[in-house]
This record gives sequence, structure tokens and C-alpha cells, in this order.
Amino acid sequence: MITHKTVGIVGLGKMGAGLARNIHEHGWNVVGFNRTFEVTKTLATEGIKPAETLRELVAALPTPRVVWLMVPAGQVVDEMLFGAEGLINHLEAGDIVIEGGNSFYKDDAPRAERLASKGIKYMDAGVSGGPGGARNGACIMVGGTRETFDDLEPLFRDASLPDGYRFFEGFGAGHFVKMVHNGIEYGMMQALAEGFHILKTSPFQLNLTRVVELYDRGSVIESRLTGWLTKAFKAHGEDLQGVSGTVAHTGEGAWTVDTAKELGVAAANIEQSLQFRKDSAVHPDYTGQVLSALREQFGGHAITHEQPPSRVT
Repeated sequence: MITHKTVGIVGLGKMGAGLARNIHEHGWNVVGFNRTFEVTKTLATEGIKPAETLRELVAALPTPRVVWLMVPAGQVVDEMLFGAEGLINHLEAGDIVIEGGNSFYKDDAPRAERLASKGIKYMDAGVSGGPGGARNGACIMVGGTRETFDDLEPLFRDASLPDGYRFFEGFGAGHFVKMVHNGIEYGMMQALAEGFHILKTSPFQLNLTRVVELYDRGSVIESRLTGWLTKAFKAHGEDLQGVSGTVAHTGEGAWTVDTAKELGVAAANIEQSLQFRKDSAVHPDYTGQVLSALREQFGGHAITHEQPPSRVT
């Protein structure tokens, strides 16, 4: 059990900054590091202790140290862990690293093994709920070993919504559950966007805001997505003027599709929703605008065209 209630947060973007504020308000001492130190310093007035380097962050933590990474998946994670100034060079046996980004689940076991060579423990944690969830209580899907999870459970409990975290045995299990969650999210969003494209082009003069408000009042499809679409229509109007019909796509949708093929499982809905996003670069339309507007509402993503990030291993 971690008794000192101190954690380091690496990466203070929308998700990391929200998480830092959230757990600080739950009584945790938080030391923050961001590659742009100006970002780190802005949180100092809120009680987050700033560290200018990873070495400084580690030095400020009591043992056993707990460091929670909230950086983009891929190369940046490995740089923070294993680069010339990476955490592996500063942490000690018994310390714990939580990888909290949307990493590919197959990357977790090799990272855990490499850290274990120095006696450093590793957990993977998929964090859902967008910046609002990170700030006010997330849904957290945790993988790794039961022993380390038990040590960290108070931290995950405080970072989550009530009863909003679960442990899954095995390195990568948390990120696997989060990956499939994001694939499901693609399909759910696609169905909602296509439905409202049909409604918009119907022979009736439908008020789409009234439609989505009604859908969000006890219907079978009532959800956070219908609530966010209501907000999007109120923010941008039903024509979604200024919202791009080209939809960005990050790694999780493609990883889910590829994993389904590896496992011999059909995932037609998810695969088609991913293909729509790829095709939207050439054929933007109202369905794409709805998707972009939803991404803005729950994730704070830009409503203009974004170049999708690539995963570098």
C-alpha cells in the first residue's frame, strides 16, 4: 500500500493537467513535469509542484516513487521511459510507473520487462472520459499485476468516478480493454452521425436540436453522446457551419480492427466507421461534421481538420 499520497505526473496537456488537479483535490501531493516548462509553471499556483526535468521530478518524490505518464502513445512514451534522460535512469527498485496514455497493448509487456530489469514496477491504465473525466473523475481500465494494483488502488479510486475503475490481470490488459472501448466508440459515433445525416435530409422540416434532446430523454439510444450532440448543435447550429467534415482518426480504431482480424472476430461496424474517417479526407460531408463536433465536445479536439498522429515503435 502506498501511504505517502504523493505522485508525479509526466505530461500536463488536457488530460494530464486535469488528472493532476483532480488527484490534488483528493489530497494527493502532485509533482508535475511537462516538456514545455512554461506549461508546468502555470499549475504551480494551484498547488502542483513544478519540476523542470525528469531527474528533478524523481528527486521530489518519496519512496516508493509513483510516476503516472500522460503523454501521447508511441515514441514519446519510450523517450520518457528509456531515453537518455528517461525515468529508467533515475528511478530505483520498488518504484512504480503507470502508463496512462492510449498505448498499443502489445507495447506494454516489453516496457514492463525492461523496467523490471531495474526492479521498477509497471502498470498500464486506459483513461476514458476525455479532459472532463480526467478533471472530475475518469473511467480507468488498469492492467498489470494484482500486487502492484493493490498498492495503487487508493490512487485509482481517487482519480475515478465512484466505482469507475477495474483491474485486469496482465501487462497490456488495461490498454487492451481501452483500445476495444475506443473501437466501440467509433461505431457508436458513426451510427449517431449517419442517423442525423438522414434526419437532416428528410422530407420533413425537422428541428434537429429538438430531435436529439428527445432522444436524450429516456430513449433506448440516450447516452453521453446524445448529450454531447445536443451541446454541439447549440454551440455551432444544426448546419454545423465551420465544423470540418473531415474526421481525424487516431490509432485505437485501426488497432481494434487489426486485433479483431488476428483473433478471427468480425468487426464490420468498427471497420466501416474507421474507413469512413479515412475516406472523409477526400469526401467530407455532414456525417463527418457530426463526428468532428462530437469529438470536440468530449475530447476537446479541434473542429477543423487535424492530421492524425502516427504511432512510432
